[in-house]
Amino acid sequence: MISEKQFNNELQLIIQNAIREDVGDGDHSSLACIPASATGKAKLIVKEEGIIAGVAFAKMIFEYVDSNLIVETFIADGTPVKKGDVVFHVSGSSQAILKSERLVLNSMQRMSAIATKTKSYVDLLAGTKTQILDTRKTTPGFRACEKWAVKIGGGENHRFALYDMVMLKDNHIDFAGGITLAINKTKAYLKENNLDLKIIVEARDLDEIKEILESDGIYRILIDNLDFEDTKKAVALIGDQCQTESSGNINENTIRAYAECGVDFISSGALTHSIYNMDLSLKAL
Repeated sequence: MISEKQFNNELQLIIQNAIREDVGDGDHSSLACIPASATGKAKLIVKEEGIIAGVAFAKMIFEYVDSNLIVETFIADGTPVKKGDVVFHVSGSSQAILKSERLVLNSMQRMSAIATKTKSYVDLLAGTKTQILDTRKTTPGFRACEKWAVKIGGGENHRFALYDMVMLKDNHIDFAGGITLAINKTKAYLKENNLDLKIIVEARDLDEIKEILESDGIYRILIDNLDFEDTKKAVALIGDQCQTESSGNINENTIRAYAECGVDFISSGALTHSIYNMDLSLKAL
């Protein structure tokens, strides 16, 4: 995964770009009717049940817009919330609060929805050794926040992007001329470029798993779209030679059964691409 420094830089880039997009040359609605010297206070209100996420990110947004804004937090990230709960108060420049409002709400509503979805999957896996992973199926330009929300919900992050892990999927394998060729070419490339990256290889059937196991240095085998019985066979074949991951249209109804096959991880794009924003509101006090 990327470093904490790089991750924080991604968050700052999200804020900078979002403010550029939303504010442009000025929040003329506020500038027109609210004096620059005016101060006020607002509260973040929860309007439906779920897991709150994005509180720390909201503080980063307020700090970026106006470092003099003061946030009083009542509910921390990762906490279950219900309708009517007040997560925080923010006080200071009224213009700054209004300039921050939409980015704070957009971010927290989506992050909270992701954290809530992730927590529901984590609960379904309780008692198994299997952990839930996110994917790269994220909103362009907002990936760092969405992966952060998965962590807040109790899940784990897969690779952040194309550059921090090698993942040889079906198209890579087919274009490269086969599994063994793809693996050998990858190892040579990593050595030539002095790169220390983990290698994950996707398998579409048991024969491909057997071929992957003939190569050493594989970090994880991605068992893709296999049914329960073949997944159990795959886990038995792999043993402790490397990590195992299941993927492919796994949902709330099937995730427990796949976990009981013995895989280390289950990856799900649904954590980030199939959620509805959680209803939150920022209201003046």
